[in-house]
Amino acid sequence: MKKQLFVIPLAILCFLISCSNEKTETKESSAAQKNIESVHVVTKAFETGDISMIDSVIADDFVDHTETGDKNRDSLKAMITMMHSKMPDSKFDVVKELADDDYAMSWNKFTGTSDGSMGMPKGPVNMNEIEVVKFKNGKATEHWSFMDMNEMMKMMGSQPGMQNMMMDHKMDTTKKM
Repeated sequence: MKKQLFVIPLAILCFLISCSNEKTETKESSAAQKNIESVHVVTKAFETGDISMIDSVIADDFVDHTETGDKNRDSLKAMITMMHSKMPDSKFDVVKELADDDYAMSWNKFTGTSDGSMGMPKGPVNMNEIEVVKFKNGKATEHWSFMDMNEMMKMMGSQPGMQNMMMDHKMDTTKKM
């Protein structure tokens, strides 16, 4: 009986603690918060076409590692201007963001309407993308973008069999060089 008097209140206490409404928050450092804000400046530039703030968040020696080759800050500005002119209704909805003092990662849902250029058919564009940005001294120094190839091929209006052809050209990591 004494054991029950001890075990029952202990079980109730454990239950109440586990049902607590208090949230445990982890605070991001000020550098991590600034990195996320910098990513937002660039996304906003793609949405609005306004590149006036780009120099404040992108380093002079910035390198953009996208599938079309390495680019610098000036080519990033040119790409933003061109993309906005081709898809003026571009919108980035953030699904999830993560950051630390050195990197910011953002999972975005990108939507817009293509004018029929840039290898895409005219009409709605709808895809997911992951953006990874490296920071040093408060400015972006490198950028990588990852998109679902199936979504990309659908968006580009690929012909049947194009996805298989793209998959055949993936690197086989089991072969030795």
